[in-house]
Amino acid sequence: MVKLAIFASGSGSNAEAIFRYFKDSPEVEVALVLSNKADAGVLERARNFQVPTLTFNRKELYETGFVRDQLQEIDWIVLAGFLWLVPAALVEAFPGRIINIHPALLPKYGGKGMYGRHVHEAVLKAGEKESGITIHYVNERYDEGNIIFQARCPVDPSDTPESLAGKIRELEHRHYPAVIDRLLNNGSAG
Repeated sequence: MVKLAIFASGSGSNAEAIFRYFKDSPEVEVALVLSNKADAGVLERARNFQVPTLTFNRKELYETGFVRDQLQEIDWIVLAGFLWLVPAALVEAFPGRIINIHPALLPKYGGKGMYGRHVHEAVLKAGEKESGITIHYVNERYDEGNIIFQARCPVDPSDTPESLAGKIRELEHRHYPAVIDRLLNNGSAG
């Protein structure tokens, strides 16, 4: 049984899509949800699926081994709207086994501070004709790990940050769980 830990800071819609996808899987278990925010919506979503949760603070992630120690039984880490940089010690502890989803077509519109609405506003301001999602491996820098998978959607002249966010969310929920499944089963997102 492959055990996943999901790190999230927000409402958790991507985490819920992952819970639903693997709910009855005999091979994959979402074993833990970790959040840096005690009031994050993802924690309630996890409880609704009987997934254990853990909250932590900056010191517990960056200065002590507390968070890493909670991951002893975990095989893969999945970031689903986690806004802090993953520390090098955690990247080293899970080489090639931490993945993230970004709401744009990297390498454009990535980096510190480029999340959620900020990304969609930047895409619209630049007059892009398409946007999408990027699923990538995590390294010690924001959004710079090797790309695993991308999916695209058109940006219409009438799009707002909210309407573009809806298109992106649909791509995320459709593709992220399936790409995770393919990675776990055959080592590629093919």
